[in-house]
Amino acid sequence: MSTAQRFLLDIPDPWQQVDLSGEELAKIRAQALASTGDPRQKARINDMFRQGREVSRAARRHGALLAAGTATMYTEGLFMAYAMVFAVSTPEGEELTLPVLSARLGVSSATGVAPRDRVITSAKVPHVGTVARVTGTEVTRLTGDIDVKLLTMHTMMPVPGSSRDFLVVTLASPNLPLKNEVYDLFDAITSTFRFLTDDGVQVSGNGDEAGTSGSLAA
Repeated sequence: MSTAQRFLLDIPDPWQQVDLSGEELAKIRAQALASTGDPRQKARINDMFRQGREVSRAARRHGALLAAGTATMYTEGLFMAYAMVFAVSTPEGEELTLPVLSARLGVSSATGVAPRDRVITSAKVPHVGTVARVTGTEVTRLTGDIDVKLLTMHTMMPVPGSSRDFLVVTLASPNLPLKNEVYDLFDAITSTFRFLTDDGVQVSGNGDEAGTSGSLAA
């Protein structure tokens, strides 16, 4: 049986583990709209905030163990991003091989096919080890009439003591022009992931931890 019962993920200060459709999001939306007089830019801002609400709702519908996000105004413009953690189990008799990953992760839900820029690779997470990672620009279907294009990064975290159970750390952002910067940020956030015991001790190390946490059970 796994000694890991909880997990921890550090998120940047402007990010919030809250419902992004709430009061704070409305305040930031008003600020963003006030920053421009261009009707096309205003339409894009409204569209991005609608996407933000739907991403948050979709995460809850799909049983996310943790969902956090940010909508922050910078001098250069609006930045939005989301972080979610999901629990998955490999079916009996099946291994988590690259072909399995290829068939299941990073496939656009709106089209059913993999994006052209999808990359399946490995990554080093300091408190976990070498893990599988999928990146790509996915067209995600949020509702019947809403598709959104997102930069995505999915990282598979094997649950200690289990050969079939994983947590998938998924990060996404609609800020496509910032691809390199977004992926660097996503990698930095994912690198803080660690598993904890019930009493807060890191499974792969020692000492208490503080951060944004969740239980391995939904």
